[in-house]
Amino acid sequence: MPFRLIPADTGFYDLFAKSAAHLVEGARLLTDALDESGDRAATARAMKEAEHRCDDVTHEIVRKMNSTFVTPFDREDMYRLTAGLDDVMDDMDAAVDYLYLYRIAELPPGVADQVEVLRHAADLTAAAMPRLRSMHDLEDFWIEINRLENVGDQIYRKSLANLFSGSYDALTVMRLRDVIEQLEAAVDSFETVANIVEQIAVKES
Repeated sequence: MPFRLIPADTGFYDLFAKSAAHLVEGARLLTDALDESGDRAATARAMKEAEHRCDDVTHEIVRKMNSTFVTPFDREDMYRLTAGLDDVMDDMDAAVDYLYLYRIAELPPGVADQVEVLRHAADLTAAAMPRLRSMHDLEDFWIEINRLENVGDQIYRKSLANLFSGSYDALTVMRLRDVIEQLEAAVDSFETVANIVEQIAVKES
């Protein structure tokens, strides 16, 4: 890690970890939203509250960066990581919104599989954020996230093929496609976070 004459504010690491912890909560709520017999309205409200808490952490990080002279690593990378974590939460929040607003009675199998990918990615990201402090043992994180993104791509393509198989009416296709594409966007956002972490680790090594 580069030598600095002035100590960097290490409180940022706790904030990144806090942001990632909200992603774990978001992935759990997304799983709850798959249950058509559950209270999707309540789940959507809880998800919106979780998204607002994640936004609060995002704003706190930005304010702290704007008032801190020396940051733990490159300021631009910190902005990118902050925005990347926030994007994941926004994508999952949008997926829950679609599930609630469209009142989809039955979801194709690929949706549950994709949400499982997101839950795994959220757990990995939450575990990785505290390791930014030392920049050690992070390689397995971005390798596994990239693998999960490949799995997510396969699920996405199969889900689209199933969607356009003729088994669904046109309106249902439109609704399910919004859900499927939003889940794919969330998986891609997790990969973006992993790529940013890799770039930070390479710079700081």
